[in-house]
Amino acid sequence: MSTATVNDRKDAFVSNARIAAIGSYVPEATITNVDLERLVDTNDEWIVRRTGIEVRHRAAEDQTTSDLAVAAVRNLLARFPLVLAEEIDAILVATTTPERPFPSVASQVQTAIGAKHAFALDVSAACAGFVSALQLANGLLLSGAYRKALVIGAETLTRITDYADRSTCILFGDGAGAVLLEAAAEGSLLAANADTDGSGGLHVYCDPGAKIVQNGREVYKWALTVVPEGVKDLLERAGLPLEQLDWFVPHSANLRMIEAICERLGLPMDKALQSVALNGNTSAASIPLALDAAYREGKLAAGQLMALYGFGSGLTRSGLLLRWTI
Repeated sequence: MSTATVNDRKDAFVSNARIAAIGSYVPEATITNVDLERLVDTNDEWIVRRTGIEVRHRAAEDQTTSDLAVAAVRNLLARFPLVLAEEIDAILVATTTPERPFPSVASQVQTAIGAKHAFALDVSAACAGFVSALQLANGLLLSGAYRKALVIGAETLTRITDYADRSTCILFGDGAGAVLLEAAAEGSLLAANADTDGSGGLHVYCDPGAKIVQNGREVYKWALTVVPEGVKDLLERAGLPLEQLDWFVPHSANLRMIEAICERLGLPMDKALQSVALNGNTSAASIPLALDAAYREGKLAAGQLMALYGFGSGLTRSGLLLRWTI
């Protein structure tokens, strides 16, 4: 499996976009570590020690991925009343668990919230999906054809989790998070990078109608190499030192993985925002869930420098350096 460096191009990154609103949603039902003890040979102490996960959320039988995405957007609209659904002109949903091949989850969000003039598109990049969708939305806004784009990460991973596999069933949960990216006089996105190593796709995959298969050891080794390198690359592209980074927001796959990545970066763990402890691994939803939890807790302030980094099946990684703006 290749661990080649991210794209060596150092072209100037251009953005006219800023994050203007945020929202999230997790289902009411939960799966605790004690619940999992009844299914497989495991226990709460072992799960917490190995993953840091305490609980995950599970969609109700009649809840779809679209329902979770819509709930996250409605949460955003309720908290930011100046955001009008009819003014949104693009909706991108990052997901690997749509309830059907088509129509898209994004199109279901579009009609549910009344965004009558919005272009709607699903993005499939697994755990790198949310950051990849942000990069795509930035390009749409930069074209001048769009002004306000909803970017959503939404997953119902419990539907494709094998609850007889003790190595994977402890990990995954359901949830959704959303941000509004809008055109601004001064963009707050500073640098981006991304790449894919398709030769590593065999290490985490899901066949049609089947359950998630993951070689956690190989994915862990890959992430510990490519994510620190990718974050350093983002800072180099922006001409900023690591010491100025206020927040690191990686995909919340596993708390122990985040700790190891921070150690390799030379970054204090208290600068990492995560959603895995109380939500499990929610794939494309994990980064916006972590951002919204920190925003609700009052940790985020306008002007703070943060690096978002998604990584997972593909094997794909996608990074974005930005200034927080709400």
